[in-house]
Amino acid sequence: MPLKLPDLTQALQETTLRGSGSIRWQQPRFVTFLPPCNHECPAGEDIQSWLGSAQAGDYETAWRKLVEANPLPATHGRACYHTCENACNRTFLDAPVAIHAIERFLGDLAVEKGWRVAEGPLSGKSALVVGAGPAGLSCAYHLARAGCRVEIRDAAEEPGGMMAFGIPAYRLPRDILRKEIARIVSLPGITLKSGQKVDDVAAARKEGGFDAVFVAVGAQVANHIAIPAMDGKKLIDAIGLLGDVERGKAPVLGRVVAVIGGGNVAMDAARTALRLGASETVLVYVSDPAHLEAHPEEAQAAFAEGARIKWMSAVEQFGAQGIVIEKLSLKPDGGVTPTGETERLAADSVILAVGEHADLALLRGAPGVAIQPGGVVGVDPVLMTGQPGIFAGGDCIGGARTMTAAVGHGKLAARAMLEWMDNKTYQHPPSHPLVTFEMLHLLDYLDAPREEQRETPLARRTGFGEIVDGLAEPQARFEAKRCLSCGNCFECDNCYAACPEQAISRLGPGRGYEVDLTLCTGCAVCFEQCPCHAIEMTPEPARQDLAVGSPTIGSLGEPIAPSRFKVRL
Repeated sequence: MPLKLPDLTQALQETTLRGSGSIRWQQPRFVTFLPPCNHECPAGEDIQSWLGSAQAGDYETAWRKLVEANPLPATHGRACYHTCENACNRTFLDAPVAIHAIERFLGDLAVEKGWRVAEGPLSGKSALVVGAGPAGLSCAYHLARAGCRVEIRDAAEEPGGMMAFGIPAYRLPRDILRKEIARIVSLPGITLKSGQKVDDVAAARKEGGFDAVFVAVGAQVANHIAIPAMDGKKLIDAIGLLGDVERGKAPVLGRVVAVIGGGNVAMDAARTALRLGASETVLVYVSDPAHLEAHPEEAQAAFAEGARIKWMSAVEQFGAQGIVIEKLSLKPDGGVTPTGETERLAADSVILAVGEHADLALLRGAPGVAIQPGGVVGVDPVLMTGQPGIFAGGDCIGGARTMTAAVGHGKLAARAMLEWMDNKTYQHPPSHPLVTFEMLHLLDYLDAPREEQRETPLARRTGFGEIVDGLAEPQARFEAKRCLSCGNCFECDNCYAACPEQAISRLGPGRGYEVDLTLCTGCAVCFEQCPCHAIEMTPEPARQDLAVGSPTIGSLGEPIAPSRFKVRL
């Protein structure tokens, strides 16, 4: 039998084809992801976009991109709880980008420079906005920019809602707030009527001939609890106190002040009492530190300024000898149980900060509008009530009762109202997938210390002057440059420089790159070198699927923006 020689022909297995091989099995595709900062912003700001303009020093463009969503950037840069920063992927590298500080810088610069927004031609449509707080102002702003005639009616003597009468001036200076509000209400088509309470929305709509209404009355009525007040003592509600201070009618509180509650309003009331001359302020809270309702920064600031807190306690009565509190015990489910053990604490005044609710009597004449348990207005996903054409938002619909959430409600309501007035239903555009820190390729990033805003020393916090200074221009620009541009190409040239086959070429600023598939081997070096995960490797499609002008974005199946990333066959 003849000897059978081994077959020495090279066998190309699947593993040898991956990378630079004789057959390309994958190719790069430009992808778009949703940055976590954008995802977490209740106002719906495109944070990454305006940060990109700010880091280039184009501050006016950055501001204009910002106010496409939020007309109050200087206000939010001071008083927003910046949940965007809690989600920032840079947190896992060193520290989150100080987004709120850059937003404040842009807002202050716009006020200084007198920048204004453009408005569209009048459409012939009209709307009534009830309430001039953050939700109402936001809604009116977006409606007016679309050409709708808007009338804002507010019961208070000046606009701003809880921004003006609830957030203390040491956090939000009134001159900045008034200037940002003035820019909104000066838009053609907007009429502001302060000191005019709406008692019946349906009647006001009919009398004014309005096509649609947005109700944004806010939660400005204080909740109360049954606490016996003896010896002529009087309980003060926190909302009333903060409003009286703003109006120059601050009451005399005495030396020791007790604040019942543990939310953000309670913290503001405690800090305000100290500024009004109290030498001691004690918060009485029904739960433990793990269940504190106040935002951590609010609580830390109050405690740093000298406020104390009695945990697991409830006030039983208030009289000439102070307050009697009963100690509570915590149950496994987070509830509390009275212990029967009491103690007396000195107190000259007691401030109630146990929540607020909206006065919804104005909706009683509107058939179909449902008031749900908890005293909130029932709305659908686009904020329309059960009465066609009547929308609601802000604190009166519940949920996250924050200034930024209210601004987001106003924007959503405006878009839905515009569509409804054209006999359409607003559909929110789909979002891209969220990009996580693990998806980034930060091979050569070094720590960049976060720029912090300076605060007034505690010993000098005696009045209502602003206690936090903003960033200077060099600081703001440096901080903007700390953005990682998660999930979106920022034209860093890493892919262009790393391609071993020179298959990637630049298309010019703002236009991205082009991949020549006649040169590309699918080695994935561009993917590995892209710091923000703006490139993904996708399986090689059949040749008939590679028609020029119809590439796809990886697994998303969406068209690639031709000005950002092209494939040349």
